Amino acid sequence: MTHAREHGSERRPKRTFRNRGAGSGAAARKRAAHLAFGTPVLPLLVVGSIVLVDLAGGAGMIWLPLLAAGPALAATTSRPFGVLCVGLLAAALSAALGTRDGVPGAELMAVLSALAAVTLASALASALRWRRERVLAAVRSVAEAAQHALLAPIPSSVGPFQVAVRYSAAAAEARIGGDLYALVPTPYGVRMIIGDVRGKGLPAVGTAALVLGVFREAAYDEPDLLTVVARIERSLARNLGYDDFVTAVVAGYPEPGRLEVVNCGHAPPLHVRASGSVASVDPVNPAPPLGLRALTGETPSLQVLPLADGDQLLLYTDGVTEARDHGREFYALAEGLARHVSDEPASTLAALDAELQAHVGGRLHDDAALLLLRMPASAEPAPAVAAGAGAGSVTVPSPPRPPAAGVRCGGGAK
Repeated sequence: MTHAREHGSERRPKRTFRNRGAGSGAAARKRAAHLAFGTPVLPLLVVGSIVLVDLAGGAGMIWLPLLAAGPALAATTSRPFGVLCVGLLAAALSAALGTRDGVPGAELMAVLSALAAVTLASALASALRWRRERVLAAVRSVAEAAQHALLAPIPSSVGPFQVAVRYSAAAAEARIGGDLYALVPTPYGVRMIIGDVRGKGLPAVGTAALVLGVFREAAYDEPDLLTVVARIERSLARNLGYDDFVTAVVAGYPEPGRLEVVNCGHAPPLHVRASGSVASVDPVNPAPPLGLRALTGETPSLQVLPLADGDQLLLYTDGVTEARDHGREFYALAEGLARHVSDEPASTLAALDAELQAHVGGRLHDDAALLLLRMPASAEPAPAVAAGAGAGSVTVPSPPRPPAAGVRCGGGAK
């Protein structure tokens, strides 16, 4: 995915004196590469080509004004000092060639004046560009920190599961968007959420942060998964606008072989059995997205999914399934997963990523997230489920909830 991030286990290497020496060498090479990149090679080639043409043809005033292309082009690749150097070189060559070709003094002064004006304007443009690049770099750094705080890196194994995550924001410069995910071990087993906030930009990021904060707190406190969902709903009812909502799948693994799933208007997860077959986990009783329960009065239900050794579960957002190719065809995620499924979740998502990029032509136009879990064949038993969270019927309705204080109206998909 475009600007995709893959979270896995992170280890910090130990620093030694040898590493410091290697780091100094790497820093020197980096500085040398930076200087080479900042050198206005292309503008100098343009100036040199014009000089050669003038020397070969002796055309005088015909070619001299084109020397202004050197500093103008340097403004797009070099800092102000480099632009001034190219402009000074172009002015010196213009004066020398004009004198050699016998260009009248008034005309030569006009060329030099125009060249000086272009150089100064190009240097100013270069300074503004460099300033914008520094601001953008700072914004990206802040966005990176915000993403790590909002979407904390997930290790390659959580509880009994092997885990892999891929995430891509539609606003590539922002690096974060309205899609959210979390996977946390709790006293009641491993619990996870994946969701999609209506809209994009900073408001969507704020709503995603709200949902993740409530989920991470409630997941540790509440034995019942439906109560976790109810707490998120109450928080959104107090804080969202009238036409805002969040689609989400909340799941939990309270005991070996038992996966609980609550789907609130989100794309159904894909269950991959050890045999390689892929099936969609469609909700038995569809529920509205989070934040819209007051409109319908419907409450989500709990589905129980048997999860055997070697099985996998893929949670995703609609940025993946709604990705279109040039012929406006949607990406077939289930078929792609069946083609690329393997015993390594990270390898599976990498293959899906490459295929999705090829499908859309290299750029996604919506936030997209993929969360893949695999139950290894030799998995250890999950933490014992707390009292009151034992096995039950396949569909368990949530307890009744009092109506919200206000009534929501409107709402729509992205």
